[in-house]
Amino acid sequence: MHRLALPNKGRLHDDLCTLLDDAGLPLHKHGERALRAPFGPDAEAIFVRAQDVPELVADGVADAGITGADLVAEAGRPLCELLDLRLGACRLVVACRDDLGARSPADLRGRTRVATTFPHSAAAWFAAAGLDVDIVPLSGACEIAPHLGLADVVVDLVATGSTLRTNGLRELATIASSTARLYAREPAGDDGWLAELTLALDSVVRARDQRYLMANVPKDRIAHVCERLPGLNGPTLGEVVGGGRFVAMHAVVAATAVPSTIAALRELGCQGILVTRIERLLP
Repeated sequence: MHRLALPNKGRLHDDLCTLLDDAGLPLHKHGERALRAPFGPDAEAIFVRAQDVPELVADGVADAGITGADLVAEAGRPLCELLDLRLGACRLVVACRDDLGARSPADLRGRTRVATTFPHSAAAWFAAAGLDVDIVPLSGACEIAPHLGLADVVVDLVATGSTLRTNGLRELATIASSTARLYAREPAGDDGWLAELTLALDSVVRARDQRYLMANVPKDRIAHVCERLPGLNGPTLGEVVGGGRFVAMHAVVAATAVPSTIAALRELGCQGILVTRIERLLP
């Protein structure tokens, strides 16, 4: 029985359940409080704290795990990153009270106290920057520390930075950016299950930002349309039954490029333009 360690709660937990379902590997959970759930043939997910995933994978309790890159860096365990799932994007930042007037860490005076739930990552970053600090480890709610006199600055995770601003804090620097990623102790290699899991998840991740576009193209405009529909390896060309001067062209395009691509195709006289979502995509 292969094991995949997943965060047991929060937005990331919900997003990963959806991702596995889209990859054809739905979790069969027996209630919201279930600690494990079978999925696929001979595999189960175990639900743990996100910060415990690196330890469980490194110790061999789980064959693979998904958690934030920030937590893996903080744990300091030697894991192999198999896939960036591009979920849960956030940044680990240095911030201080806005009324201090500092604009960068270099503006901090004297020996600085740093409150954080990421003591190892914070200590390493300040040491590399040549700044003398005292780390004040906390288990949460770092934003209040400067206002209570517990610390001069904080090192904390932010998504948009709105929580820091609401609590009168100013960002001074970004230590690292993070997303949820698939980890194992070693590369997938000859491990069939791990390779198949990586491929299945990758196919969904690749498809999310792409669209499948089809259009009837005038035969004398094929070369011009090819310039706007490169596709993965070039657009696909097919005959239209009874289409006369038209041929059918299909291509995969970036979702963000769809509006401008449609406008260009219409200017070239294309008709019957259709855009659909892609469930899974492999290069």
